[in-house]
Amino acid sequence: MHVLLLKVPRPLEQELEQRFQLDGGTALALQLHRAERLEELSESLAPSLVVLADPGGPLDELTQLCRQLRARRPLTQSHLTLLTQRPSADLSLLARAGADECLAPPGESWGVRLTALHRRLHPEDPHVPDLARLERPRLSSLEALYVLLSSTSAEIGHDFFQPLVSQLASALRVSSALVGELSPGRDSLNTLALCVDGGFRRSVSWPLRGTILEQVVTHGSRHLPEGVRSHFPEDPVLQQLKAEGFLGVTLKDAQQKPLGILAVAHTEPLDAGLIDYALLGALAARAGAELARLRVQAELERTRDFLRNTLNALPDPVFVKDRAHRFVILNSAFCRVFERTEQELLGMSDYDLVPAQEADLFWKKDEEVFAAGQPRENEETLTDGSGSSRILNTKKAPFTAGGGEPFIVGIIRDVTEWRRLEMQLRLTDRMASVGMLAAGVAHEINNPLAYISSNLTYVAEHLAHEELTPTQLTELRDAVLESLEGASRVRVIVQDLKSFARADDESQGSVDVHRVIEGALRLVRNEVHHRARLTRSFEPVPAVRGNEARLGQVLVNLLVNALQAFPPERLAEQNSVNIATRSRGEWILIEVEDNGQGMSPEVQRQIFEPFFTTKPVGIGTGLGLSICNNLIRIMGGWIEVQSNPGWGSTFRLVLPTFAPKSDAPAATASTGREKTGAQGLRRKVLLIDDEPAVGTAVRRLLRDYHEVESLQDAREALKRIANGTKYDAIVCDVMMPEMTGVQFFMELERSAPELARRTGLMSGGVFSPHAIEFIESRAVELLHKPFEREGLRKFVERLCASIP
Repeated sequence: MHVLLLKVPRPLEQELEQRFQLDGGTALALQLHRAERLEELSESLAPSLVVLADPGGPLDELTQLCRQLRARRPLTQSHLTLLTQRPSADLSLLARAGADECLAPPGESWGVRLTALHRRLHPEDPHVPDLARLERPRLSSLEALYVLLSSTSAEIGHDFFQPLVSQLASALRVSSALVGELSPGRDSLNTLALCVDGGFRRSVSWPLRGTILEQVVTHGSRHLPEGVRSHFPEDPVLQQLKAEGFLGVTLKDAQQKPLGILAVAHTEPLDAGLIDYALLGALAARAGAELARLRVQAELERTRDFLRNTLNALPDPVFVKDRAHRFVILNSAFCRVFERTEQELLGMSDYDLVPAQEADLFWKKDEEVFAAGQPRENEETLTDGSGSSRILNTKKAPFTAGGGEPFIVGIIRDVTEWRRLEMQLRLTDRMASVGMLAAGVAHEINNPLAYISSNLTYVAEHLAHEELTPTQLTELRDAVLESLEGASRVRVIVQDLKSFARADDESQGSVDVHRVIEGALRLVRNEVHHRARLTRSFEPVPAVRGNEARLGQVLVNLLVNALQAFPPERLAEQNSVNIATRSRGEWILIEVEDNGQGMSPEVQRQIFEPFFTTKPVGIGTGLGLSICNNLIRIMGGWIEVQSNPGWGSTFRLVLPTFAPKSDAPAATASTGREKTGAQGLRRKVLLIDDEPAVGTAVRRLLRDYHEVESLQDAREALKRIANGTKYDAIVCDVMMPEMTGVQFFMELERSAPELARRTGLMSGGVFSPHAIEFIESRAVELLHKPFEREGLRKFVERLCASIP
């Protein structure tokens, strides 16, 4: 028996020769031939086992060599084994070029290959087809072509296999044909289609061990023209089919791994020719490809179902958007948010689900993720299917699909309730601080109120006289001025309290550090005055980016903590609190330093943990420093602490400086409007306030400049405007019964848009988040109560500035 070794290196050649002999090659009388180049071989090779070693180099050269060998060797009387370590993707190309199999050198089971080839070369062996009979096909070339074309254009999927075996049995004129899939353990065959005597049988499962089917899987094909049951007397397949002759081939995938079997059997001897073999091989390739496709499809469906079940098990909404911002994947939690099915939502964009202004923001955030190519996290406001506004924390990340198409995946967490609780905790902490300062704040307000009340009583009594002396007039004037100064002090302290306790303002902007510090000091001035000496060390510093009310809350908390850190037995003169400001590059430092009891390292490590406190029960909640730390982090900064027991503590706030946008600042635009409006013209102004005394006071303050009409009901004002009454400007209180200032403004925008542009709002306290959002979105002028004459006059002038 001939074995040809082509391009096999000498060490590998010696090892192969040893393996041939050990695997039974001695009994087959092997004759080894060696060649380094194809040119050394004749144009027609003898029947043999050809072993080609991969010489390396380009894949094209190796495939060309396989084609040339295929043209020179007898295909049915030879076997080409390629020894190569190339990747699996290259092996399918080499198989199509002519390689019968690809092995990693030096290969294994050479005895099986030599024995199989020996049987093919000796027709007297009943296990191998008689080569002389191969020239006598059972069907013509035209019939084979018809069957091949019919099977190629057949249905795909499992419906493909029944027509395949039916046409095959009819074409080869055999009693039965079958196609089956190997079980995962390759120990049984599950039929996909079984045609017997022109009819179909139900699917069955046959064991492989000891059967002719096992021989097909082992050798790639088997043909026993007759007496097949005598060779396999225990084979249930042959017994059931009453087979006398059998022909079968293995179905393989792209990596040449067995997938199943395509076979025909006949109750009489079964001869087969070259055309029969070619047809069966072609149909087996088509069936193997379809079976491999079905396996891949099933795996994809399992993977898809696993992914869908995984996503649907997540309690948080998850979505995937394509580059056009359309939803392509959603989980059930996302569908529940909008109360729609997955089929309804797929292909939609945010513009189909939420108001346009929200969709614009979502689109912008998505574009930032696509452009940056990095994950982003942000909070967004969403109007859900019921019209409720929700606060969402959204994490988005980009990824690229196999075809290079970009997508973003997002995970949404509804933090509405969490934010509400957080706001309540912050407000509780602020109110607790105000409660501790209540006595001091009352003192700051009651002192000026005392002499305001006394002075007004004095003025009222003297104004009852018909005549006043110049001295009395001077005293009355002094009393009025003192009352105005006292009212200003009360207004400042109330404004500080409003800023400190304001719960609905979370905006970020430019903050004057020294102004916030002075406001905080005014709130704690009475406490500091009785507990310690206060010193200031201020350097000129730029504005910081943050929130004025929240920074004031942090400073009040730190000052109160400093006052509570002093030993109770120590005299107030020995206690000191120093507050300082300085710059460190692009960062501003605010330091609150005390000479109190200090803290141990263990305490310092826990002071920012929620509910940790060293104060007695009932004195502290343990939330103050935790909230302070969170607020400063929201502003983009952090808190540093230095402390030693017995020496005191220093809390240092580090905040970023404010970098204004390139747009023209709002203050400049406002100043321009003031200049435009200061024309000295007398205007007709409508004041709407449910408190009659406010209307009376405004008329007195503006009567030298404008004609003021006062109403207590916004609905009455709308009626007068609808009836043709003209006004140059309108000032309306925000919080009123029946119809609020916001509702009035919205109705005015609808009915008299020109007049709405000359309408401003005023307020004496905290109002709803909806009102704040409305005022900010419309850029409505807002006047805070209490106000002075000059501030009121300029406010009205700004409203009148757009009059031609």
